[in-house]
Amino acid sequence: MSTPRALLLDIGGVLLTSGHERMASLGARRPELVSFTDVRGLLGPRPDAAWDHVLDGRAGERGYWAARAAEYATLVGDRSARGVPALMDVLYPAGDDPAVNADDGTGLFRPEVVALMDDAHTAGLVVAALTNDLAAFHGDSDGDLTDHPILGRFDTIVDGSVTGVLKPDPRAYRIALDAVGCAPEEVVFLDDIPGNCAGARAAGIMTLEVDVRDPSAAFALARDVLALRAVA
Repeated sequence: MSTPRALLLDIGGVLLTSGHERMASLGARRPELVSFTDVRGLLGPRPDAAWDHVLDGRAGERGYWAARAAEYATLVGDRSARGVPALMDVLYPAGDDPAVNADDGTGLFRPEVVALMDDAHTAGLVVAALTNDLAAFHGDSDGDLTDHPILGRFDTIVDGSVTGVLKPDPRAYRIALDAVGCAPEEVVFLDDIPGNCAGARAAGIMTLEVDVRDPSAAFALARDVLALRAVA
């Protein structure tokens, strides 16, 4: 590949800890919700067939999370909590979270990805986001995550909620490439959904798939590809 000029990141599951990781934290706080929080994608402990369908391309993330939000609202007896943004408000508390940069997996954002972004900037790279659902999932309340200072570290954010074009539609990657002003071979992209990764590779973009069971592996590989010094 050419010398990288840009780092392109998905947000949910890559920069933000995944919804399923947040469900584990919710379950620890509220054990009465165990029937809901024990079904959390690849993180178990109970099977999650609906998420398997997302990973193999038979279903979309928006439909999955809409169903989970309805499930949560029924469980807690609150019809006003049926929408995805309401569930995301529960999983990703707004305001000053003391665990935002926690190193134990309980924080909202992954510290090693924030460090990767900062080091990429220091190396002169463009740092951008290509996400499907930032505004759709997190932009429905005052002080929501769309205004979080960490997101201000991005040079630009391409959000399918705004453009109306969702990964893995080839147009989504073209929009992102135009936004960063780079050729496909000059971009390194990280995402946690296999179909989104396949779409990026088809667009000619160097792509690293983040496995939420071991996300650090992809971040370390990104540092190697980008020739960034490893974090001590």
